[in-house]
Amino acid sequence: MEMVTKEPSNGNVSRKRALLCPNCRRLVSADEPQCPYCGLPTPGARWKHAILTRGLNSEKRLIQTIITANVLMYLISLIMTRGGLRLSANPMFFLSPDSRGLLLLGATGTIPIDRLHHWWSLISASYLHGGILHIVFNMLALRQISPLIIHEYGTHRMFVIYTLSGVGGFLLSYLAGVGSTIGASAAVCGLIGSAIYYGKRRGGNYGQAIYRQVGGWALGIALFGVIVPGINNWAHGGGMATGILLSFAMGYNERQPVAFSHRLLAGVCMAATGGTLLWAIFTALFYRL
Repeated sequence: MEMVTKEPSNGNVSRKRALLCPNCRRLVSADEPQCPYCGLPTPGARWKHAILTRGLNSEKRLIQTIITANVLMYLISLIMTRGGLRLSANPMFFLSPDSRGLLLLGATGTIPIDRLHHWWSLISASYLHGGILHIVFNMLALRQISPLIIHEYGTHRMFVIYTLSGVGGFLLSYLAGVGSTIGASAAVCGLIGSAIYYGKRRGGNYGQAIYRQVGGWALGIALFGVIVPGINNWAHGGGMATGILLSFAMGYNERQPVAFSHRLLAGVCMAATGGTLLWAIFTALFYRL
């Protein structure tokens, strides 16, 4: 695309190539050193921003990617289960992988971190699940809450909140002395925390409606954790607190447009997640074989 500009000094007409800023999607000149709207450095250098934006610009693609990664890790954990699949009559343990396979694939807690020094498991544990109901409930919760967070924070901040809330929740769980733990619920609780922050901060009828609805979810999760044994309440609480803190630090769309730093951090989170999961699969197969 070209736009025609007229220089006021001598009346000469020059042509400058225009493009959409990869960050704010506004029309800017390709040779601008910085986007005048959002401050993105060298918006014309598409190659530089491609790594940071690939897979994070589409709401549908991002949600599908997260769910697909969870499902693939769950299937791999089932394949690695010794003695075949567990077809227990108890629905909570139906199609559950064994603990050794989960440990090799990146379960986190004091056992894998203190004994095996698997600090990377703070990321991988969010993509492992202990049974068919476990993963189904977590993925349904993700599909329900993530569109709201993407709408109010954007895909990049949503993925940052999801990733780092899982890390924050499991880190608190580790500090509390939980031996071994897995599941996407800490990351999902981070999204719930960000929705609570948004609703309370925004106010008005819309904000209050979100605050009441999502606050009810948070209360339900807390009650469920008290009633049902084996629930990692430390991870849930830590994930929710991390989501609130990240939302405060990064802001939301109505107050803070998506900045280059948000995109950069999202790219780092995506690279760290992909690299960690590949490393977990490689090491698990190595020790398994």
